[in-house]
Amino acid sequence: MARRMVANDPEKCNGCRICEFACSGKKEKAFNPVLSRIRYVQLGVVSNTTLTCRLCESPTCVRSCPRKALSSDEKTGVILVDDNKCSGCGWCIEACEFGALVLHPRSKKVVVCDLCSGDPVCVECCPKKALELRTTEEISQKMRRAAAKKLLEEA
Repeated sequence: MARRMVANDPEKCNGCRICEFACSGKKEKAFNPVLSRIRYVQLGVVSNTTLTCRLCESPTCVRSCPRKALSSDEKTGVILVDDNKCSGCGWCIEACEFGALVLHPRSKKVVVCDLCSGDPVCVECCPKKALELRTTEEISQKMRRAAAKKLLEEA
């Protein structure tokens, strides 16, 4: 089974941040984007996107943890955090090239998207349907099509 991750379509994202509020509401019982496992990012003045775990095949965050507090689920790729082992040192945060891990402001432990056990609330709540569960191949295919379309339009 292919690993599916939360993917954002910047063409559809309007920057409403409902994904962050939905995530923090589900995970923390508080509507506070700081507590979310998905992050809204505005790229310049014209593009909106989100950051979340990319479910790497060989996650640098897991390898970098000196306390072995992180592991990767073999089937889904979801990063699992053992709160009893996590010291909040932040090495995994530094190691993640996607900015997907964050330090929880109260517990001082690392948190990361766990795909809401397969049914991400951020995807469900996105009013513009900018978020979808996709495989890396589906994401790559969509990008190739968009690039080809742009080239044809310019030609």
